Amino acid sequence: MTEKEKLIIHPRPSSIVASLYTLRDLNVDVAILHGPPGCSFKHARLLEEDRLRVLTSAMDENDFVFGGREKLERTIQQAVDLFNPKTIALVGTCTSMIIGEELTDSAAAAPDGVDVICVETHAGYANNTDGVISVLEPAMECGMISAEELQRQRRLLTEATNVEIRHGAASKGYLAPSRGDIKYKAAERLIEFIRGGKKIVGILNAKKETAYMFADELIALYETARLFGMEENITIFSNTDITLGLPRVREHAENVMKAFDEQSIPVHEIIGGLDEYAVTGDLVKDLILNKYGGCNVTGRCGMFEAAVIAGVPHALPMEAFAGMELFSITNGPRQVAPLKDMGHQHVMVEIDLHPQTLGVSTIVASEFGDTLRAVAADILAADIGEKK
Repeated sequence: MTEKEKLIIHPRPSSIVASLYTLRDLNVDVAILHGPPGCSFKHARLLEEDRLRVLTSAMDENDFVFGGREKLERTIQQAVDLFNPKTIALVGTCTSMIIGEELTDSAAAAPDGVDVICVETHAGYANNTDGVISVLEPAMECGMISAEELQRQRRLLTEATNVEIRHGAASKGYLAPSRGDIKYKAAERLIEFIRGGKKIVGILNAKKETAYMFADELIALYETARLFGMEENITIFSNTDITLGLPRVREHAENVMKAFDEQSIPVHEIIGGLDEYAVTGDLVKDLILNKYGGCNVTGRCGMFEAAVIAGVPHALPMEAFAGMELFSITNGPRQVAPLKDMGHQHVMVEIDLHPQTLGVSTIVASEFGDTLRAVAADILAADIGEKK
């Protein structure tokens, strides 16, 4: 069976939801889903916490037959009255697509001074990245982004899809969810490396706002090394280039870099932007294999003996980590098995990461990070007790 013929039967993210998050990243004020009130409910509710108002035209069975244009136009007017927005996005759903409702026909219902972007999407695309493109194309046409940024985003989205096909949620027909390895056991093992004076590379390769928690994993790594006087052995890579990405994405990168600086966490290498997690692999590989040591006669590549990878570990090539012990943190329960198959020895899941990182602008404590801190504190206290 070819990759195109592969039938993926476990749930995956929706293109409609991908469209909503992209509108959020463009700082659109209001998104109106032209569909029933339950469409994309969970994420629509979460996005309300992240400065995007999400409404629906509340289509019902009668509208499925006779059309819902009147309801959509009425909802546009209500959005204007309630929120006084500068920008409104009309977002398609499976319902509007099936009945052939044209969103552009209703755009004129918005008053002068309100910019309207029509997003023709639905949940039937094979890859949810199509939902992103369905936003970015009209966004470019109305001047919200440049043609160059659209092309850049196309490249990133193509690679993001390829990453999921190779080692992610689209790599197998069914992936059972897992909570991953026991965090305190992984923490104990990582502290063995730290106390033993081993060289460790910490890599933040996160997607957008998830960086607020994934960055905490590396902060905890560095704090633990500092606790034992071993911080000089830690090297940090981070995909937090503040010049790249849509407006909200650049804002996230600035906030994370500010947090690193405030906590005196050195970032030795910037490996891309927070939307470039799928294309950072070549640079990470080049840095480890060339700038940080090359390969030795034992088969280990780079000067590092362990790596802590937070965010999207499966986007990074395994040949960059030959001979290293990997501690990888994801927020996807279905990502555990693919990472284990790749050869990641320790895989931890931050199960509630996504809802905790929406609508925030500062670092969010991670479960593995806090576990690492607690285990380190206990070990240090035991060491002091023995000396007494």
